[in-house]
Amino acid sequence: SSPVAHWQASSLLALLLLLEGGMFSASPPAGLERVFRHIELQQDAFVQTLKEWVAIESDSVQPTPRFRQELFRMMAVAADELRRLGASVDSVDMGSQQLPDGQSLPIPPIILAELGNDLKKPTVCFYGHLDVQPAAWGDGWLTDPYTLTEVDGKLYGRGATDNKGPVLAWINAVSTFQALEQDLPVNIKFILEGMEEAGSIALEELVQKEKDRFFSGVDYIVISDNLWVSRKRPAVTYGTRGNSYFTVEVKCRDQDFHSGTFGGILNEPMADLVALLGSLVDSSGRILIPGIYDHVASLTEEEKNMYKSIDLDLEEYRNSSQVKKFLFDTKEEILMHLWRFPSLSIHGIEGAFDEPGAKTVIPGRVTGKFSIRLVPHMNASVVEKQVTDHHLEDVFSKRNSSNQMAVSMVLGLPPWIANINDSQYLAAKRAIRTVFGTDPDMIRDGSTIPVARIFQEIIGKSVMMLPLGAVDDGEHSQNEKINRWNYIEGSKLFAAFFLEIAKLHE
Repeated sequence: SSPVAHWQASSLLALLLLLEGGMFSASPPAGLERVFRHIELQQDAFVQTLKEWVAIESDSVQPTPRFRQELFRMMAVAADELRRLGASVDSVDMGSQQLPDGQSLPIPPIILAELGNDLKKPTVCFYGHLDVQPAAWGDGWLTDPYTLTEVDGKLYGRGATDNKGPVLAWINAVSTFQALEQDLPVNIKFILEGMEEAGSIALEELVQKEKDRFFSGVDYIVISDNLWVSRKRPAVTYGTRGNSYFTVEVKCRDQDFHSGTFGGILNEPMADLVALLGSLVDSSGRILIPGIYDHVASLTEEEKNMYKSIDLDLEEYRNSSQVKKFLFDTKEEILMHLWRFPSLSIHGIEGAFDEPGAKTVIPGRVTGKFSIRLVPHMNASVVEKQVTDHHLEDVFSKRNSSNQMAVSMVLGLPPWIANINDSQYLAAKRAIRTVFGTDPDMIRDGSTIPVARIFQEIIGKSVMMLPLGAVDDGEHSQNEKINRWNYIEGSKLFAAFFLEIAKLHE
């Protein structure tokens, strides 16, 4: 069918979705009509490019030469795409990664690209990543994860929403202004990496190194690496939780014991560990570590009202999560305990027998793993002392065990929160009203996205997360997807954002 027919069908679908969600806007303002129409007419070409990017198996999690080669290919393809826009592109060599087994693998380059240097315009820097989580057809995918497949308007493929689709939507917006020979309202900078899923190796060092060069003229930083909390209503993300990850080891000796020979005559490490882990949190989800809530930021009335306005269907959320019952009954309680209160999760036990069958073994040494999600104004070093010196040591000493205990905080990432009254947050709200006809949900993310804090602390500029994907996109899961509608409307959103931030910056 013709591009016009696709445009008409997509416009009708968008209208129906807007009406269904209570969202309806008038025609776009002058200057954007042609931009929006061009994006509609080019949507099949935009989807085809996403298909080409998804086909590259840029898996950074599995450290093999084949996947590293794919990562290098992905970064090269992106660099070529940016050069076609007319951007100056620097693919920064990041050296190599030493693996625990002694193997050394090259780290894919980080792309730094610039387009425009008009001192009268604001400069917006977009961060994205082009690596993906592992995926295989045999893992439960209904389609080949590396072949973008459209079913009922849903574009299935690994990386479609996390994060190749949003990166391309930004590029689509820039290319549209150029195709129409319209002046780009802002200067654009890109920083694209290929190791985000593996911990953003070497990224922080590069940002620090480029602080006074590449980032010197940046006014705003935009990240699109998370999702809406709704299937229909857009969102702007202004905060994430941090993470303190702990291991607690209980050791009697390095070898295991036979329970018939030694059971009943020694302190079993597993019993000690179970008691320690069981002392961390109660059945209501409350953390039992003394003082842990002392530094949690107070809840304001303004924030409380923001939770009330967020579009979240609790019944649908519960059903889609396949959870019989949550710990809390209201939308506000659920969201606050996901985003603005700390939580403690127990992740596993190393050294325990976990295979099928009956093995009468007493582990000689076991290691428990748990983490605490941190929120403003919690401090990781304070939490470390509360966990180790003030709690686990006390619990362990009361057991009078002859075993040895060792506690270690192996990760301590602080939370991130932004000022939602910054210009770019206001610009994003205006752009969302223009494209979607509604105010966005102002949300936080319960997970930890270190790159937001890295940019805010080192560059010292406003950082905003502007997601495009719907809550059911399944990032990191089987059958990851992005809706064609989200991808195309997201491209419009970025174009509208360029105009709005230019106006507000003036």
